[in-house]
Amino acid sequence: MKVRGRRECKECGTRWSYYDTGEIACPGCGSLHSVGTDDERSLHTATAATLDLSPVRNAIDEQPTRRLAERAVERCREFTGGYGFIRSGSLQPLDDTYLAAMELRHVAGELTRRMDSTDDEELYFTTLLRADEGERPAVEEVPDPLRAMRGLAYANAVKEYRSDLRRYLEEHPDPVVGDILERLGDHTKRIRALDGDVAPRAVESLVESARDIGRYLSSGEESALAAAESRLDELA
Repeated sequence: MKVRGRRECKECGTRWSYYDTGEIACPGCGSLHSVGTDDERSLHTATAATLDLSPVRNAIDEQPTRRLAERAVERCREFTGGYGFIRSGSLQPLDDTYLAAMELRHVAGELTRRMDSTDDEELYFTTLLRADEGERPAVEEVPDPLRAMRGLAYANAVKEYRSDLRRYLEEHPDPVVGDILERLGDHTKRIRALDGDVAPRAVESLVESARDIGRYLSSGEESALAAAESRLDELA
């Protein structure tokens, strides 16, 4: 949506940024009556949501894995639901915190459905609980039974990022990107159709392709677009 994010309350005069708070109510008096002070409306899809997994981490020695997984799913769902990548008209990158949170949401969801899990799976799950610190496990750390969970999580993340890339292009048309963005969408659909059951490095290439396209659109770096095309060629 396009909004005037800098607001001034009509009741008490408090000024705040919707971009920072995500709230239309005045932080000073709670009034819903305000005016935008920006000259123009800006495209904005980002949320002010933050991810805090410390309560789950702190309970590792006290609660069973299944209960920890349930709590992790809930927190990651709140964080990733409605997440956006355009802030006040500026395109943001596909960041590691979002990717790790998406993966944790899928992995934890899988563990809640199981009667038991292996030591490797539980160790990987606890590693993912660092998602709020921007930590994302390396490709070689993914246990085989959870490989599809990572693949599906990343493909879903790229799908959401691609949607915002398309929104951004509506404001900043660039005919060069169209074909590459369609190819990114085709590969994303294929991986999702396979429920993420592809090689982890293939999914990593998908993520990096999306990031390359985003970097090109936000900075005009032509080498980034070439890199995206090369990565997609390898996925073909």
